[in-house]
Amino acid sequence: MKKGKVVLVGTGFVGMSMAYSMLNRGGVNELILIDIDKNKTIGEEMDLSHGLPFAPQKMVIKAGDYSECKDAQIVVITAGVAQKPGQTRLELAEINTKIMKQITQSIMESGFNGVIVVASNPVDLMTYVVSKVSKLPKNKVLGSGTVLDTARLRYLMADYLKISSKNIHAYIMGEHGDSSFVPWEHAYVGCKKIKDVMKDNNLPMEHLDEIHKKVVDAAYEIIEKKKATYYGIGMGLNRIVRAILDNENSILTVSTYLQNGEYNQDDIFIGVPAIVNSNGVREILNLDLTEKEQEKLNESCKIIKQMRIDSIDKIIDEL
Repeated sequence: MKKGKVVLVGTGFVGMSMAYSMLNRGGVNELILIDIDKNKTIGEEMDLSHGLPFAPQKMVIKAGDYSECKDAQIVVITAGVAQKPGQTRLELAEINTKIMKQITQSIMESGFNGVIVVASNPVDLMTYVVSKVSKLPKNKVLGSGTVLDTARLRYLMADYLKISSKNIHAYIMGEHGDSSFVPWEHAYVGCKKIKDVMKDNNLPMEHLDEIHKKVVDAAYEIIEKKKATYYGIGMGLNRIVRAILDNENSILTVSTYLQNGEYNQDDIFIGVPAIVNSNGVREILNLDLTEKEQEKLNESCKIIKQMRIDSIDKIIDEL
C-alpha cells in the first residue's frame, strides 16, 4: 500500500471540488482520477496539474484506471447519477446501486485492501451497497454521512452566536436527508452547553430548531439557485481523507456500520459521531439520546431499511 495515494472514482463537480481542495491543502502524494468519460478525466488531470507550481507540495496527478486501486490507501467514490425532478429516492437508489456494484467489483478486482469513502447518494444506502459487495471489514468502508450537514450546522450556529465555528461542537446525526436531527444535549460552545449559552443570553431555544431547519433546507435552496452543491461536500470529503491519511483519530459524523446494538440499531449504515483513523472507523461514540431523538434515529433507520428490503438487496444479489 502506498501511503498518501488516493483514487477518486467520479470526476463530476463533487469529486473535482474534493480534488481541487486537496491540491490547495497538500497532504496527498498521488491522486488518480477515474471516470467513465476518459477524455474528461484527461482534461481534469491537465487542468489540475497546471496548478501544481502554486501548490504547497509536489503531487502526482493522473488519469488512470481501476488497476491503480491495487496499492492505494484510499478510494473515494463520488460517481453516480443525480436525482432528477420527479424522481423518487428509491428510483435513484436503484440506479446508483447498479453503478456502485460495478465500481466496487472493479476496485476489488485490483486487489485493493485500503479504506473506501462513499459520497454517492443516497449515501447511507450506497455505503451499505459498497460494503456488501466489497466484503471489506465493516470499519474500512464509510460514507460522508452527515459531515456536510454538521458543517452547515456549525457555520449557522457560529454566525448566529458570533463565535468562531471552530469552537462550536455540535453534531447532526441520522440519515443524510430530511429525517436528520441534532442531539442538543450534546452541543457545546467551547466547553459550555449550548442550552446554558442560550439561557444566559436570554435567547429562545426555538432559534436552535430554526437553525436545524435551515440546515435541512440548505441543499434544496442551493440546488434551486445554482443547480447543484459541491464545494461544501468537496471540503468535507477532503477532511475525511485527511483524517484517514494522517491517522488522526478525529471525531466525524460519517456513515458507519451499527452492528452491536449501538443506538438500539443493527445491520445499518447511518451518520453517527465516530473516531476516524488510518483503519477507517476505529470506534463509534455512543451518546445518550432523548426519547424524541431516539425516535428520529429509529425513523431514519426505518426509511433506509425499507428501501433495502424493497429492492436494493435484490439488485445486489442479482447483478
